[in-house]
Amino acid sequence: MDLNNLAMVWAPNCLRCPSDDLKVIFTNTQKEMEFLRTLMLNLDTESVNGNYKLKDYFSLRHSLHINKTKLLIRGGTVVNHDRSFEADVLCENGIITEVREGIEAPDAEIVDATGNLVMPGGIDTHTHMQLPFMGTVAVDDFYYGTRAAVAGGTTMIIDFVLGPNGEPPLQSYTKWRQWADEKVCCDYSLHVGITWWSDIVAEDMEILTKSKGINSFKMFMAYKGVYQLDDHELLQAFKRCKELGALAQVHAENGDIIAEQSKKMIELGITGPEGHEMCRPEEVEGEATNRAIVLANQVNCPLYVVHVMSKSAADAIVSARRRGCVVFGEPIAAGLGCDGTNYWNKDWRHAAGFVMGPPIRPDSSTPDYLMNLLACGDLQTTGTDNCTFCAEQKALGANDFRKIPNGVNGVEDRMSVIWEKGVHSGKMDPCRYVAVTSTNAAKIFNFYPRKGIIAVGSDADIVVWDPNAKRTISSKTHYQAVDFNIFEGMECHGVTVVTISRGKVVYDHGQMKVVKGSGRYIPRQCFADAAYMPILQRDKVCQPQKVEREPYTGPVVSIP
Repeated sequence: MDLNNLAMVWAPNCLRCPSDDLKVIFTNTQKEMEFLRTLMLNLDTESVNGNYKLKDYFSLRHSLHINKTKLLIRGGTVVNHDRSFEADVLCENGIITEVREGIEAPDAEIVDATGNLVMPGGIDTHTHMQLPFMGTVAVDDFYYGTRAAVAGGTTMIIDFVLGPNGEPPLQSYTKWRQWADEKVCCDYSLHVGITWWSDIVAEDMEILTKSKGINSFKMFMAYKGVYQLDDHELLQAFKRCKELGALAQVHAENGDIIAEQSKKMIELGITGPEGHEMCRPEEVEGEATNRAIVLANQVNCPLYVVHVMSKSAADAIVSARRRGCVVFGEPIAAGLGCDGTNYWNKDWRHAAGFVMGPPIRPDSSTPDYLMNLLACGDLQTTGTDNCTFCAEQKALGANDFRKIPNGVNGVEDRMSVIWEKGVHSGKMDPCRYVAVTSTNAAKIFNFYPRKGIIAVGSDADIVVWDPNAKRTISSKTHYQAVDFNIFEGMECHGVTVVTISRGKVVYDHGQMKVVKGSGRYIPRQCFADAAYMPILQRDKVCQPQKVEREPYTGPVVSIP
């Protein structure tokens, strides 16, 4: 059959099915399965009336018949979210084809993992590469940001599309794709921010979910006058997410309180970075988190709370989950590895380097508290909110903390920080570490088992990890473009030795081997089981029921 005709026959199923399902649908040879996966990866990710087309017929032929690659990871301990075991891992043409002991592949490139762990590549659920924000643009663009990511063992990011108030989300999405596609060094996907509300936004959300591979939308409860939605708009957005099978996300802070408290701080003469935390205290995050949970629960919509930074916000999530609410919590590297006492540092540049929203909490016990909840399963994923600005950009707020661009680093150091604070400290085992750095994200955002596991048929996104090696984090040695690192001087046990993206070594013992623009956009289907299976069941069995009774026949008071 001609390749283009075959594309029309197989493409819709290929794109809708995770890797393991392919083994059920395509019962022929392993070779045919590999062919179909390669075909899938060479289809445009956007469809018109359900039809897909090849990106480049000749490029596909080259990929199928000429550019075959084999990589054998030998001698390591494979660690997945559910178990660990001794095995070799064979990768062919970007896909894992064998996982067992004693694999022989004479024509394969060899990666020696003896004495090391072989884990699914990290998935950073929360980044802002080259984000235009607060009058400037984040310095880590999609090249520098993803380059740094693979150096730290992360093989996929999910970035946020955040267009200005009034810009249609579909237009913003198109802009982000243009920025990212030519620069990314690893695979990526996108969340879309809903920064205003109208019928246009609701219509664009449907297009984004049905033809652009978007299954998550973020709403803001802060940044008044810029991104903030009121409660009525939040309800409408949550209802729309529910209709489409998308996951609703929230930045949970009370923007009205922050606006008032910010004015108060300036009136009191508090203009430095400490004012940023003082106008956004912990209860402001906790209140908004609880309110978002209540609103989402009223319309039976699953909720994902981004950058959980405080005990109060975490407790609201834990309490709601124990009441049966479908809500997920995402602490980030900054909140797990630092504390907010840095806002009171005498060096303005140092203090401003930590400014982000919500702020890192000054209670020094907070990182440990959040890590305990992550370790026991009460919080589920880890991101970074990587949004970096150099000192000269932060200096826009030298005389007014309200003008300091919000954002910190983390995409390069997340895996090490979480290993140090979670595994090395004895709070979690390596399997739980894989769950919170990779697998849970893949499940919640619906690209598991394509990613998030080392298994036959999954993408060959892998990190070889030395649990005994040590490194000291520093802005002088990191790969990020930013001139500051909030983890400066932290010694971490656990180091990336080799990072493999789609079956190719992109980082090897300190040597960067990335290719600019080599990453792919990963589309995601709606109605992820992890979020929507309980939601849809509740729609079936938990609908309100009226009480059957005899009609009232007595007197009724007259109202003049």
